[in-house]
Amino acid sequence: MTDAAPALPLVRTVAELRAVVADWRRQGFSVGFVPTMGALHEGHLGLVREAGALADRVVASVFVNPTQFAAHEDLGTYPRQEERDAQLLASAGCALMFAPSVEEMYPQGFATGVTVGGPSQGLETDFRPHFFAGVAVVVAKLLNQARADVAVFGEKDYQQLMVIQQMTRDLDIPTRIVGAATARDGHGLALSSRNAYLSQDELEVARRLNGVLAEAAVQASSRRPLPAVERDAYSALLKAGFERVDYVAVRRAEDLSVFSDGVVDGPGRILAAAWLGRTRLIDNMAVAAPPG
Repeated sequence: MTDAAPALPLVRTVAELRAVVADWRRQGFSVGFVPTMGALHEGHLGLVREAGALADRVVASVFVNPTQFAAHEDLGTYPRQEERDAQLLASAGCALMFAPSVEEMYPQGFATGVTVGGPSQGLETDFRPHFFAGVAVVVAKLLNQARADVAVFGEKDYQQLMVIQQMTRDLDIPTRIVGAATARDGHGLALSSRNAYLSQDELEVARRLNGVLAEAAVQASSRRPLPAVERDAYSALLKAGFERVDYVAVRRAEDLSVFSDGVVDGPGRILAAAWLGRTRLIDNMAVAAPPG
């Protein structure tokens, strides 16, 4: 962020958003879209810059979506900093910020849901069964509202990316979905708005997550049996100081299905979720296909 960043135009209604996008279309501009929940960091700005490389104009949404939070989760305390977010977006080349209210997104009488099977099964769903239903409906709405040519999502939320790609294919949503590499700090920790919850001691532990996954990815790509790889990585996370591990799993990269023979025989992903205090961290890494 710089003091010289220009003021960013902001709209709060779907009608205003569509009017701006329609004007861009009349001028012959292509449109990129980056949905966020705000509390922006360099990872988000990288998505905006990626969208800017793929389209002439970029709109970013800032909306803390209540339908993807369970009652015991952090909806009420999730960080909100709209003015700073606008400055950051402007510095990254964003052309418009869409910041709707809950009432704008879910007006009185709203009664429609979106259910996505396939890659939504297991992993996050085993621990947050509400999550992908909330994500699917808000992303479907945002893509329909923005009517962009391309939308960019981070690979840090890899299962979410797979779910969104499945949904857009199945519902014939014309926006192209692009995944961008996970942004990390100098220690390899995946950037996340919720990292702000971590104490200094917790941060030191959190920075060990990517190392455990990297080692497990090497083991998996050597065709070591996956139950042993997953079990050892699970134990390594607890030994590293994580208080609880929800899952460590190696799945096929293209659709998150299980490797049927219990060993990697093509491109994979290792995915994990673990807890430090009140903070749940997720991360994933590519698993190379075995040679030969």
